Amino acid sequence: MPEHTSFFSYLIHLFPALGENMKNLGATWYLHEPMSEHNAEPLVASLFVVLLILGLAFSVKGKLAKPADAVIPEESLTVRTFFELVIGMFYGMMKDIMGPKRAKQFFPVIGTAALFILFSNYLGMIPGILPPTSNLRITAGCSIVIFLAFNYYGIKENGIGYFKHLFGPWMGPVFLPVNILIFAVEVVSLFVRPVTLSIRLFLNLAVDHLLLTIFSGLVAVFVPVPIMLLGALVCIVQVVVFCLLSSIYIALATEHEDHGPAHGEKAHGAHAHA
Repeated sequence: MPEHTSFFSYLIHLFPALGENMKNLGATWYLHEPMSEHNAEPLVASLFVVLLILGLAFSVKGKLAKPADAVIPEESLTVRTFFELVIGMFYGMMKDIMGPKRAKQFFPVIGTAALFILFSNYLGMIPGILPPTSNLRITAGCSIVIFLAFNYYGIKENGIGYFKHLFGPWMGPVFLPVNILIFAVEVVSLFVRPVTLSIRLFLNLAVDHLLLTIFSGLVAVFVPVPIMLLGALVCIVQVVVFCLLSSIYIALATEHEDHGPAHGEKAHGAHAHA
């Protein structure tokens, strides 16, 4: 298969109307120039991941329609048990960071990101397919959603107090320059968060897929096996890191000043990790 192409690139070739629409999309607001198959491929792959998750989710929903059968766990690993494991894992992580109430409230954002990134990462383990998360535009889109989410929820929960905490503790008019400096640092930190989220995910997946491609070209059977095992570990680790940091950012943004010591300890611990 030629360099920088995948099965999705050939899919675009099979449907000329799809390729033409992609070019028109790029010429409008996406790239401000006609979009090539290489640039369109991550978008098509992302759309495939979304449709795949929706299809699997609807299949699981049908099995959960009967409450009497839903409460009985299945003996083997099925689509239902897979979703239960993934959802339980990330919900438990959020509950440890921000408590059960906020974890339940904000789980749709983190849970959706976890499923999309997880399926996108492992899609790259299939020969001939590039993972959507190895493209910076896709990871930047995920990070921007998280950036908008924690700022929106922070303002919604704390109002003007969300901006007040960016100035740090008020120590009197004499220390006003210090508060202004703290505000500047905090604002820069806010905008750096989505950048680091997107670049970390993009680089790890791009390098992992590049190594797998190189070793697969050298020896097609035995050598790629350790690299594939390492790649499988990288895929899950990057999902956990992305969702862990996103949960911490939301927890910090929605933390109330009047919370008790237990909440304050969690916030300080989360801040240390961030």
